[in-house]
Amino acid sequence: MSVHRQAKRISVPQLMAYKGERKIAALTSYSAPFARLLDEALDMILIGDSTAMVAYGLPDTLSFTVEQMAAHAAAVVRSTEHACIIADMPFGSYQQSPQQAFASAAHILAASGADGVKLEGGVTMAETTRFLVERGIPVLAHVGLMPQYVNTMGGFKAQGMTDESAERILQDAIAHQHAGAFGVVLEGVAEALGRRITETLDIPTIGIGASPACDGQILVTEDILGLSGDRIPKFARQFADIGSQIRLAVEQYANEVRDGEFPRLENCFGVKK
Repeated sequence: MSVHRQAKRISVPQLMAYKGERKIAALTSYSAPFARLLDEALDMILIGDSTAMVAYGLPDTLSFTVEQMAAHAAAVVRSTEHACIIADMPFGSYQQSPQQAFASAAHILAASGADGVKLEGGVTMAETTRFLVERGIPVLAHVGLMPQYVNTMGGFKAQGMTDESAERILQDAIAHQHAGAFGVVLEGVAEALGRRITETLDIPTIGIGASPACDGQILVTEDILGLSGDRIPKFARQFADIGSQIRLAVEQYANEVRDGEFPRLENCFGVKK
């Protein structure tokens, strides 16, 4: 009799070991159906606070809560076996103090079973990263364009376009590495800066609109599947138009219902006419 052996989930140390060996493939997910479909092909799944915009139709990520994050992360964890699962720290759940950050992160991980958290912020947040890591919480840092800083950045604009701002972002990334982060997300920066940070750091860089020079890439899943409407970032490539297929299927269903064609009695519970 053969024994089926369940594949072991990719760990944070494994992700770190991919640096210089191979690229890390990652996408976002916030629901069980999507998570099941994504799991086998990916190294990492992020439950991003972009869930606020993608799943809830909100204009930005700022109102997403710790409880919402924990619930969505739990759904993704329950539905996966392979990918490393990282959950975003919602806006306002970690900026006040390292102690606040630990309470929020500990709740998210305990409630969901995720493998680590992601937080946004530059040098000023590095001490929070250190506080979490020293207490057993893996941290993925996020620098460059930071959606939670949309109001201070003046919108979703590319970052690091001057020598001064590029140097600041480099120092942000270095500070988080020194604080113990296992990786850094680089969002919305020029290729030259993405390459420079990637070559400087000993931990993986995960790019989103930061060039192929990064150690890995992440995008919002809905953006690559044609499910985001007109709100698709310039750096996202659409690999399929699932949205049009869904619309066609729904239209066919609705037409059959209105024409009295669905469901056929003989197809229900084995009942025949």
